[in-house]
Order: sequence, then structure tokens, then C-alpha cells
Amino acid sequence: MTERHAERFERGTDGPKVIVVGVDGSDSSLRAAAYAAGLARRQHALLALVYVQPVMAAGAALGAPVAETTDAIAEDLIRQIREATEKDKDIFQVRWEFHTFRGDPYVGLVKAADELKADAVVVGASEQAGHRIVGSVAIRLVKAGRWPVTVVP
Repeated sequence: MTERHAERFERGTDGPKVIVVGVDGSDSSLRAAAYAAGLARRQHALLALVYVQPVMAAGAALGAPVAETTDAIAEDLIRQIREATEKDKDIFQVRWEFHTFRGDPYVGLVKAADELKADAVVVGASEQAGHRIVGSVAIRLVKAGRWPVTVVP
């Protein structure tokens, strides 16, 4: 193997090793997490649950406690995940990690997938009507064409 090939990372050669799933507490994101957990279990892959804390400049400018709210959402998501894995630990085990990023959800998921060398990305379908016109995070991830993307309804 040449030195050049030794440094190159190859995705998906022996099945996925890391599956990134975006979670934000919405029903569709929790369904995506359940789907991704099943994939991770069957493939013996690491499940990387990623919550991107939105930065709302307007809310922060008005004195709204945005960071505290998004931190509370992250803590609640971790609690829900721990409860679910504890409840199902006798049925199946999944290796998982929880990551948080701040900013735009698309940018955060791309950063997470790149840093974790994801083999696949799973997201829930957008529940916001305006995304059909502007474009959802899922559509933007698919268009990026860097990983297989599964969109869970």
C-alpha cells in the first residue's frame, strides 16, 4: 500500500462503522434515532446522536435565554436516550455517543459527519411546511452527496 492510500479514509467497505443521526426532540427526529439505532445494532456500528443547538441572534439580542433553553433540550435528549437504552439493554445493545454543536443544523450535521468519519447520516423529515419551498436539512444533506442519507418520515 502506498503512503498516499494509507492516509485515505474509505467509507463503508465492511459495512458502516459510524452512523450519524440528527436529533432535535421532534417526533420525526426520534423516529430517525430509533431507525438509526436498529441499523447500528445490526451493523455493529457506533451510533452518533447529534443535536445542533440553534443560535438565534434575534432572541439573544432581545435578552431571551436561548443558550439555557437549548442546553435544557440537549439534557432532555440525553435523558431520553439513556432511558431508552437502559430499558432495551436486555433485548439489544447499541454503542452510542451524544454530540452537540451550535449553529445551523445542516452545518452542524456536516461537521459531525466529517469529524466522526460517518458512513451514513440519518435524519427525520422536516415537520415545517416552509421547508418544501426553501429546502430542508435532509434535502441539503442529500445534495451534498458526501454520505448515504436516509430520511425517516
